[in-house]
Amino acid sequence: MPDPDVIVRGDAAAFAQEIVVGRHHLIADEPVEVGGKDMGPSPYDLLLAALGSCTSMTISLYARARKLPLKSVSINLRHSKIHAADCRDCETREGKIDRIEREIHFEGTLNDEQRKKLLEIADKCPVHRTLKSEIDIQTRES
Repeated sequence: MPDPDVIVRGDAAAFAQEIVVGRHHLIADEPVEVGGKDMGPSPYDLLLAALGSCTSMTISLYARARKLPLKSVSINLRHSKIHAADCRDCETREGKIDRIEREIHFEGTLNDEQRKKLLEIADKCPVHRTLKSEIDIQTRES
């Protein structure tokens, strides 16, 4: 395997994990109420952060390229598990599925057409596309 993009290490006795991404060091953990020590965001929080930051970057890049009057973007995200039967647009009809709610707030003097286009662009962020596509995760022991 070539050099990894991300390295995650942890003591098997606890949830806390050290994450190394190039020169950046992060900690992931679980909340106290589920047995962690809340030393960092949970894995799902990190997933939401990846989607939110990619969405904001994609929208901002588009707005800069089109010289739109966008001053800032704020994205609120929430992850939950829902019954598949409660999802109108889902192919899966049984069991539970993951739901990510994403609320985007634009700051700037944008008209309705510009706002609508920026919402469309949000779905074009690479992380959004990855999460919506088929993913092949290959695992092996080293």
